[in-house]
Amino acid sequence: MVTSKRGSKDLIRAINYSIILNKIKEIGPVSRAELAKVTGLSSATLTGISAQIIADGLIFEKEMGESKGGRKPILLALNPSGGYAVGIKLTENTLIGVLVNFVGEIIERYNMKLVSKTPESVADLIGNLTEELIKRSQVPKDKLLGVGVGAAGLVDFDRGMLITSPFFRWRNVPFSQLVQNRVGVKTYVDNDVNTLMVAEQLFGAGQNLEHFITITIGRGLGMGIVVNGQIYRGVKSAGEFGHITVHSNGRQCACGKRGCLETLVSDEGLLISGREVCSEPVDSVDDLLQLAESDHNNAQNVFAQAGTLLGAQIANLITVLSPMRIIIGGEGVRFGDWIFKPMHQTIKENIMPYQGEATEVVVEPWGDDRWAVGAACLVLGEFVKSPLYRNSSYD
Repeated sequence: MVTSKRGSKDLIRAINYSIILNKIKEIGPVSRAELAKVTGLSSATLTGISAQIIADGLIFEKEMGESKGGRKPILLALNPSGGYAVGIKLTENTLIGVLVNFVGEIIERYNMKLVSKTPESVADLIGNLTEELIKRSQVPKDKLLGVGVGAAGLVDFDRGMLITSPFFRWRNVPFSQLVQNRVGVKTYVDNDVNTLMVAEQLFGAGQNLEHFITITIGRGLGMGIVVNGQIYRGVKSAGEFGHITVHSNGRQCACGKRGCLETLVSDEGLLISGREVCSEPVDSVDDLLQLAESDHNNAQNVFAQAGTLLGAQIANLITVLSPMRIIIGGEGVRFGDWIFKPMHQTIKENIMPYQGEATEVVVEPWGDDRWAVGAACLVLGEFVKSPLYRNSSYD
């Protein structure tokens, strides 16, 4: 949990350390003079703390910048090899693992199949996967800042507790501690959609935005929320976008309710809808997509109806929360205009004009490693976070 901290010289220095590090990340290679201007810190403070960050290996002095007369300024930039993080996406049958550097670039990839699915055996395998990534990359283990795990289901991030897992039927598993006992470095666990949101905030389309939302479509339908630059987690499970009720007497959802948005817009929902209206065999959502691309009217209508429903609920989000940007990702982005064209049109029709100008809706390209990179960004995000907001449960 995030707790209030008493003021002290050490705390003030730690806050300023974080401010300088994040500004360098935010605006790229920058001179000390420009840093002093944008942070409001004195030249003496900035010089002393930046020297410490250089000594810690997190930033370095880059090539000379452009001169406006006189001596050329030396620029400060993030050091990609300043530290590394392992990210692991926990799926039903596989651990998808990556090792990323300090600027979020993938250094190594490796996956492992799950043999046993008890919490202890999965934690053991994560330990093995972490060792394999370190060995393959030849990164010194003392440069590993931590391990992040992204999982479907309800997660209590503050306690590192996996409350429910739809894949494994786990309940109240202290998963971060189980993994940390095996890897020997700080370990963070969060809902997989939240991990993607952290990656967008650090290195993607959410950089420098105070208010934005990430939505994922695919096997499920998830959402992450950033308000005032901080993740909004609510009391228990904020962001369960897929379980908004759109038809009170609709299809039965895996959550136990009826008529959830997910029952019509997720892969499974699209598959059921396709089988109801298509005479051709539809064994997977990719079969449905292939039919749509072959000018099959019923298949196209399934995607269009899902896009319309999705757009209506996104319009509601914009009306209530007015974010600066909504970022859509997940495996479902492969549906392309079949689903997103009606989505955009429905959003436009259902929001007030000035809100349409204020909120941008973007669909991000997707790659299979994005989930795991997001998990690694849990580590990087906590590392660069101000001590005022850092989670004391992981100290």
